[in-house]
Amino acid sequence: MLDGLLAVLVWFGRFSDPLAWLSVLAFSTGGVLSWRDSRLARPVTVAAWMAFAVFWLSVFHHFAFVQKSFIEGIGVLVAIPASVYAGVLLARGRDSLFILSRAIAAMGLIFFPFETITVLQEFLIETVTAQTAFLMDLIGANPTVVSGTAVPGGTYPDYRSTFWFIDGGHTITYTILIACTGIGSMAIFGGLIAAVSAPLSRKLRALAVSIPVIYGLNLVRNVFIGLGFGLQKFHLFPDIVMGLFGAEDPYKVSYFIVDRVLAQSLSVVALVGVTWAVVRELPEVMVVIEDVLFMATGTEYDLHSALDVGVRADGGEQDASE
Repeated sequence: MLDGLLAVLVWFGRFSDPLAWLSVLAFSTGGVLSWRDSRLARPVTVAAWMAFAVFWLSVFHHFAFVQKSFIEGIGVLVAIPASVYAGVLLARGRDSLFILSRAIAAMGLIFFPFETITVLQEFLIETVTAQTAFLMDLIGANPTVVSGTAVPGGTYPDYRSTFWFIDGGHTITYTILIACTGIGSMAIFGGLIAAVSAPLSRKLRALAVSIPVIYGLNLVRNVFIGLGFGLQKFHLFPDIVMGLFGAEDPYKVSYFIVDRVLAQSLSVVALVGVTWAVVRELPEVMVVIEDVLFMATGTEYDLHSALDVGVRADGGEQDASE
C-alpha cells in the first residue's frame, strides 16, 4: 500500500509547476482585487489558498524522498493543512490575511521565473557557482568546476554548476541547483516587503538588510557544503546516518550531515536573524508574523507592543513618546 501511495505522489509531482503558476495567478488576481476593495477578492483568494495546498502536496515526494530532507519534508507537511486553514480563516473574515496572500503572489512572481525559465535559471546558477568557486579558491581549495552533464548517472542540465572532487580515486560531485542559489529565501523577504503598505524609503532599507545578507550567507553555505562533502570532512556515524537517510553510498554521509543537518538548521537560525532585522526597519511585516502565529497556536499576538515598535496610520514609525 505504501508503494502505491508513493507511486501516486511521484505521478502527482509532475503537475507541480502548473499548480505553482496557478496558485501565483490566483493570489495575484486576489491581491489586485483586494486593493480595489472588490467583493470578488475574498472567494478568489480563498481559492488561491486551496490551490496552494494542492501545490504543496505535489512537491512532498520530491522534498521528503528525493531530496531526503527532514526539515523541508516536515515543512511541506505543515504547509498543506496550514494553507487550507488560512483559506478558511480568510473566508470567515480575517482580512489581515490579504496581506500574506499578496506576499505569496509577490514571492511567486520573483521565484518561479527562475525555477521555470531556462535562461534565467542558467544565469543565476552559473553566477552562484562561479562566486562559490571564487570563495573556495580564496581559502586554497581550488576545486574543478564542470558541466552538470558530466556527473556520472546524473540528470543535471548543461550548466557549469558542478564541483568535482577526487577522494582516494573516488569521484565526488556537488552540483549547484536552483535551491542552492538563495532565490527562495530572497523571494520570501522580497514578497513580504512588497506586500505591506509603507514608505518606499523604509522598504528599500528592509531590502538592504535582507537580500544582500541572504545572498552572501548562501554563498558561505555553498562553500561549507561543497568542501565538507567534497573533502569528506563530516564522515561521522556512517551506519546511523545511512540508516536514517536510507542511503547506501558511505561517501554521502558527509553530505547528509553537512547539508541536511548542519546547513539547513543554521539556515533557519539565519533567517530568524534576518527577519528580526527586517522587522526593525519595516514593522508592518509583523502583521504577517502575527497571522502565522495565530494559525500555529490559535492565540492572538500583539508583536508591535511586545517589541515596543509602533506604526502610525500613515505608515511612518512611531516612537514610545507618541
